[in-house]
Amino acid sequence: MLNIVSILLGILSLVIVIPATIPFLGWGNWFALPIIVAGIAAGQLSSHRSGRNFCLVVLAIAIVRLALGGGII
Repeated sequence: MLNIVSILLGILSLVIVIPATIPFLGWGNWFALPIIVAGIAAGQLSSHRSGRNFCLVVLAIAIVRLALGGGII
C-alpha cells in the first residue's frame, strides 16, 4: 500500500517538476521537493522499491534543474 502512495506522490511531484523546467518557472521545484521527500520516505517503508526509485528519479530531475538555474530561475 505504501508503494502505491509513493508512486502517487511521485506522479504528483512530476506534474509540478515538468513545467518547472521552463525558464523562470524553476521556483516550482522548491514546492515539489517536500512532496518528493515524502514519496521517498513512503517508498522506503514499503516492501517494494519501485515507488522509491521513481521518486529518486524525479528528485534527480528537480535537483539538476535547480542546479542549472542557480536555485531560483
